[in-house]
Amino acid sequence: MSAASDVIIVGGGLMGSSAALFLRGHGISVTLLEADLIGRQASGTNFGNVRRQGRGIHQLPLANRAIAIWRRSRELLGADVEYLQSGHIRVCYRERPELVGSMEEYAAQARAEGLDLELLSGNALRDKFPFFGPDVLAGSYSPTDGHANPRLAAPAFARAAERLGAMIHENTKIVDAQKVGEDFIVTAADGRTFRAPTLLITAGAWGNALSSQFGEPVPIVPRGPNMSVTEPVPYAILPAVGVMTPIEEETVYFRQVARGNIVLGGSTRGPSFPDQYRAYVEPQNTLSQLKQIRRLAPSLGKLNIIRVWSGIEGYMPDSQPVMGPSATTSGLYYAFGFSGSGFQIGPGVGETMAEIIAKGGTDIPMGPYQIERFAAG
Repeated sequence: MSAASDVIIVGGGLMGSSAALFLRGHGISVTLLEADLIGRQASGTNFGNVRRQGRGIHQLPLANRAIAIWRRSRELLGADVEYLQSGHIRVCYRERPELVGSMEEYAAQARAEGLDLELLSGNALRDKFPFFGPDVLAGSYSPTDGHANPRLAAPAFARAAERLGAMIHENTKIVDAQKVGEDFIVTAADGRTFRAPTLLITAGAWGNALSSQFGEPVPIVPRGPNMSVTEPVPYAILPAVGVMTPIEEETVYFRQVARGNIVLGGSTRGPSFPDQYRAYVEPQNTLSQLKQIRRLAPSLGKLNIIRVWSGIEGYMPDSQPVMGPSATTSGLYYAFGFSGSGFQIGPGVGETMAEIIAKGGTDIPMGPYQIERFAAG
């Protein structure tokens, strides 16, 4: 039996690593267990968008909490996660002019939650962002959003938590979790066991395998993002850019990093297989992505792609995560199923879950995330 702690966290992505850090800030002992390496899956293979706009209005309080953490990440973590508050613009195409009205409505609602957006079209849009193609009609610009490097973020949170005393075990695949008396006992594939009175499951696409052991299955679906990166070119595009559209193939986005490479994401997702810890990039998806990127910003179509990758993300039917306490078991908490949009809110999720565990509640609205919404009957 491993040494006991106050909290066990299963899942070493951004949610679990940041929760470990903030729990240590409350003076609570933590054991963080990761089946692979910290930040190896969805937290490390996503696009890196640190965007608030485009989220459900109900999620903006959580996103606002997260953006405050991103802004002080270098000081908090003692590391550079390449966070840039360089802006984010979301655009729509001429063939969907009705989306301009949706942008205006969203901007009015977001303003009430502390997010100010600038709506641009015509010459104003072209003057500010001359790289857009002729099909782009209008855009919603958030100067206070940005992006960061997902390959650096979760490991930096984990190292900061470890410096504060969190116990971290990588290559520790949990195959069984149960509550025995007042404690949870979780068992790894190699036979090691860990004990704590509180269990937080932040296991991403693998969350259902553990929640089901407590009578709370959820209809999570694994998918793989289609990601690629170009050769470096002179740094000229500051904001992250994305398309507002109901058509999946059109949902592309890109950002330029300071060293000059353009990171591309979106369009059609590929297959992923949690049991095998594998996700695959399908060539036709990359071709679809490139076709749509050329439409969005034609000059990018001239660049060479130097690498493609994917990861394993967990999607919920309503695109909302499972987050909060269990409905069946006291001392059990969840934060998984972020449906491809968890990177920005990740540190806010960690701080909020730590607050709930340490203090018994939070001011962040949690209603949309409760696991009870998937209860049978």
